Amino acid sequence: MKNRVQITLKPLWHNNRKLVTVHFDFNEEVENYVKVFDGMRYSRTYITYYTVFTNTMVNELFEYFRTKKWYVDYSAFKQNTSIYKKEVYYIDNYKLPELSNDRQNEIQKFRKWLQQKRFSKNTVHTYVEVTGLFLRYLELKGIEDISARSIEQFNYDFIFKTKKSVSYQNQCISGIKQFIDFKQLDIDNVEIKRPNKDKKLPSVLSKQEVKAILDSTTNLKHRTLLSVVYSAGLRIGEALNLRPDDIDTARGLILIRSAKGRKDRFTLLAPSLVPLLESYKQHYQPKRFLFEGRSGEAYTQVSARQVLRKALRLTGITKYVTLHTLRHSFATHLLEGGTDIRYIQELLGHNSPKTTMIYTHVSSTNLTEIINPFDNL
Repeated sequence: MKNRVQITLKPLWHNNRKLVTVHFDFNEEVENYVKVFDGMRYSRTYITYYTVFTNTMVNELFEYFRTKKWYVDYSAFKQNTSIYKKEVYYIDNYKLPELSNDRQNEIQKFRKWLQQKRFSKNTVHTYVEVTGLFLRYLELKGIEDISARSIEQFNYDFIFKTKKSVSYQNQCISGIKQFIDFKQLDIDNVEIKRPNKDKKLPSVLSKQEVKAILDSTTNLKHRTLLSVVYSAGLRIGEALNLRPDDIDTARGLILIRSAKGRKDRFTLLAPSLVPLLESYKQHYQPKRFLFEGRSGEAYTQVSARQVLRKALRLTGITKYVTLHTLRHSFATHLLEGGTDIRYIQELLGHNSPKTTMIYTHVSSTNLTEIINPFDNL
């Protein structure tokens, strides 16, 4: 009898980030399945696959591996949760001290202040975490008052010298600035220049590849979901939060409620998608959410990712593709079709046109018109 595959999930801290590591006895099938999980990376340092820890990640991984009927051991996450609160941090081999009781109370008040300002849960968690590290750094150095100089010191010692990522540095700066507002501190010359982020181009599918993905998806719910994500340029969270009455077939629009930045917006409803949507609603009769799981709650992102992965396997597409790639492809195809960049910005719900302008760099329209000098040799 074939031995049952066992997957073990364990916590790991690296560069002040909580990670979930995935352990298993080497098996090519298992490794290939692990690698295609959205956000999965491989660490040569720890010789293991890992992904970033979130409040739902362990559950998502559990569901993902259980679809293969593999045994999943996540007992390491059932143990003392203080592993996430009392992790040891080092700067140049110096251990950061724990916060005093007064500082801990101050941090909790800061958390409530951020929540009252209606920051997202993830943002609140991040700002509180990085501010706590900053205050612990001050205790390590014996610095009593927050000043422009102490912030610059922390930025250099804790971020620059330890080679933290650009995004992490920006999070630290934002969190500390919010804490300064919370404390109503008057600090002169607090000017910490934010580093420029890496300008990576998004992965984009061709129209033929999108069609192949949709054609290979025979399940009615799955095909409708992927079609809605692409045809409306949605973030997956927006698609899964849709309600049946958000689809306005009379006006040819889809209402997106409380999207990023807590803003409502309208986006396109493709006329050719309407028959598929009507057939789907008649068959599944969704009530609360347009796409519902078995329990009647919103369909999960884990399940949606599995739908896409299956389609990619069937079509043989090997490039790196996520559900967000469908949104990138929608925007790029609109731009290549001659749609004004300002309309694309509105449809995607971008605050700044600079965000939308990235699609001008991946659009092939102008590039294909350039005559390659090789052709004239």
